[in-house]
Amino acid sequence: MIKYLIAKGKKSELWKAYLLIVVGSFLTAASINVFMVPYKIAPGGVSGIATVIYYISNEKLSVGIIMLMLNVPLFALGFKFIGRKFIVRTFVSTILLSVFIDTLEPYTRYFVENYLVKLEHSPSVPDLLLYSIFGGFIMGAGLGLVFRAGATTGGSDLAARVVNHFVPNLTMGQIIMIIDTSVIIFAAVSFNSFHLAMYAIVTLYISSKVIDAVLEGVNFAKSVLIISDKSDEIAVKIMEELDRGVTSLRGKGMYTGDDKKVLLCVLHRGQLQHLKELVISLDKNSFIILTDIREVLGEGFKTYE
Repeated sequence: MIKYLIAKGKKSELWKAYLLIVVGSFLTAASINVFMVPYKIAPGGVSGIATVIYYISNEKLSVGIIMLMLNVPLFALGFKFIGRKFIVRTFVSTILLSVFIDTLEPYTRYFVENYLVKLEHSPSVPDLLLYSIFGGFIMGAGLGLVFRAGATTGGSDLAARVVNHFVPNLTMGQIIMIIDTSVIIFAAVSFNSFHLAMYAIVTLYISSKVIDAVLEGVNFAKSVLIISDKSDEIAVKIMEELDRGVTSLRGKGMYTGDDKKVLLCVLHRGQLQHLKELVISLDKNSFIILTDIREVLGEGFKTYE
């Protein structure tokens, strides 16, 4: 029975992972088709190179096919140096992304030409900044879901893993930055437009922030450290009035040499002002340190998955 439940749980997790890959690949494809390719915005990676080649070939080669062709050699190397689980899921997401891009292209082209362009006051001068922002947001959301499933869509991330195997002195982040920067410069030269490169950087920056938010959670909580001579009174009030747990840490003032109790409390942002007023009312000389928290797991916050 226990083995059956474990197997069932693993199967459920597998289905969830592949569902995230499908949804994430779809959102990424929609972003590329609607906001990136039509306006020659190439925010790094294989999709950026594919966008350039697409226009160089006078639109004879589809973006999805180009991306697939560029990823094949990466998979050949990645299969040897990267874990099987990761490479299989990445292979699935890469295939799905290319299929979604080419399958959705007629529909997204129709949407862009008949709806998106008509929203502009001057169709001949589209608002590329707005497209860069929304494109980066949707792309980041899609890629974040794929990453949460333990996969990537190939491109820079897969190339970075391969390069990192041969050049361990460079971190994954540094390698990805070098690759994406090179692609943006390549696109700027190919399209003879420095402005398009700047829009691509905007898209890349926003997508990276959204990816972090999807993977780590948005800033919804605050961590508070309180140093006071009335720590016991403050702790009781926090637990009674705010219904939040408090942890006492041992501290020592290095100037005075006095032992101090340092209170640690995690609370929702909406409770922050109440906590400040509560602490100050008990001890005006207290010292309060506030920090943002990405994600909190446990009672009163997010449950463990």
